[in-house]
Amino acid sequence: MLTPHWRAALLAAALLPGLAAAAPLTLERALDLAVQHSATTRAAQAGTLSATEAARAAGQLPDPVLTAGIDNLPITGRDRLSTTADGMTMKRIGVSQEWLSADKRAAQRAAARAGVDREAAAARIAAAETRLQAALAYVDTFYAAQALALADATEHHSREEFEAARARLSTATGTGQEALAMSSARGAAEDEAAEARQVQRQAQVQLQRWLGEPADRLESPVFSAMPEEPAFVASHPAVLAAQREADLARQEASLTQANRRPNWTWAASYGQRTGYSDMVSVSVSIPIPVAPSHRQDRETAAKLALVDRAEANLAEAQRAATAEYRSLEADAERLAERVQRYQASVIEPSRQRTAAALAGYRSSQTALMSLFEARHAELLAQRKLLSLQRDLARTRAQLAFKPVTEGGAP
Repeated sequence: MLTPHWRAALLAAALLPGLAAAAPLTLERALDLAVQHSATTRAAQAGTLSATEAARAAGQLPDPVLTAGIDNLPITGRDRLSTTADGMTMKRIGVSQEWLSADKRAAQRAAARAGVDREAAAARIAAAETRLQAALAYVDTFYAAQALALADATEHHSREEFEAARARLSTATGTGQEALAMSSARGAAEDEAAEARQVQRQAQVQLQRWLGEPADRLESPVFSAMPEEPAFVASHPAVLAAQREADLARQEASLTQANRRPNWTWAASYGQRTGYSDMVSVSVSIPIPVAPSHRQDRETAAKLALVDRAEANLAEAQRAATAEYRSLEADAERLAERVQRYQASVIEPSRQRTAAALAGYRSSQTALMSLFEARHAELLAQRKLLSLQRDLARTRAQLAFKPVTEGGAP
């Protein structure tokens, strides 16, 4: 027979899975789930893999070319189409190889690596954007639940006050006007609660869109230290993408400049003749740029113009990121000050007012309407505070997750 200690241990073990399943979801766990579930991130990773595989072939010599043929084959007379009748007829086999200089191959490899870096940056940007959108959805869902809790409290209090008004009316200590006012307040509170449930449901759907699974309970969102302006600008998605585009444009321009020097092609062949000595032929083919100012120089100028465009886009992206950071930082400071001031100057006095009204009502010194007004004012103030806190959390989420960091890499 099991002792009480063993029964308690077995019961605790049976309850552990349920307790673990009921644990609230944290913000960091939600972001990890979002990145794992994101199809956009997987697509970007496939792009990186494609560029990596293509880069492995860059900088290699072209495949050699095998040639085979017959030279000086008669096509008329009695020796027509005979490969052995005429001594000039020769069966030939050879191989040729186009040769690229070491500088050209190095330029090809550098351009391919720049392409890989661009795709890798795109994958990190996709993961960071997923984390940001998931964080915003998390914030909206958390504060929607808090707003629903306030709406439910308002509905509960309005029902209590309505019942109290009906009781006072039945004992002739209240008035019909008071009862009607409480009935209207109850209906308004029920509608507000229904609206809050609708908003919460919409927020939950958006969060599930990023996580791939429902999340019923959320912990309060906690953000890491906010980045400084230089780090924010350097890691901004638009700046990072523009930087990689500029790097790729520079490498492609260098490759185009290297291509101004033509590639030489070496060839060797072996010829077999009937009745005469076999022959070996060796040759080299060198393209002659007859009008470089009209073709090669124009191609180089076109690539250099693309470099100028990419650098201008980079500068514009840096200015935009700087302005975005300063705007978000100012909003965060302003909202934090408003939250602190609102808690001290509005929330605390409204709580004290409600407590005084409740004590007065219990001692029959305060009318029911006064208690209702005090409670309603306090709940309205708390809803306004929640709105400010949500706006502050969304701003901090953008400061924390807008930059592309190593933590946001897939």
